Amino acid sequence: MYDKIRSYMINTVIKPTAAELEILQVLWKNKSATVRFVHEKINQKKNVGYTTTLKIMQNMAAKKMVSREQSGRSHVYIPLLKKEQTQGLLLNKFLDSTFGGSASTLVMQVLGNHKTSEEELIQIKKLIEKLEDKK
Repeated sequence: MYDKIRSYMINTVIKPTAAELEILQVLWKNKSATVRFVHEKINQKKNVGYTTTLKIMQNMAAKKMVSREQSGRSHVYIPLLKKEQTQGLLLNKFLDSTFGGSASTLVMQVLGNHKTSEEELIQIKKLIEKLEDKK
């Protein structure tokens, strides 16, 4: 029963596109921003037209992913989706669709394909200890 509920939640919750996630990253980091600010930040990584950024952000407002407030002649956008919740939902969907729901397979793949720093290993060990203490 839990798996059916989890699957339903993952598949019916708002799922941001790659472009929407880029915008959300800027908004999460800055709490709120104008289209111009978001556009400038995204253009540091790749060339995107201003009107494209504007249209995506307008669509995000229509989808209730962000709110839009008038500030003089500009509109300020504020993220409505919570960063941790969105990351968790996207990760669960990815885990289910790519790794058959197996967190251990995902972790083994990541650690096998990525040079893990000493600090990251310490953090992973602490997390494992914390999870074991909850049992």
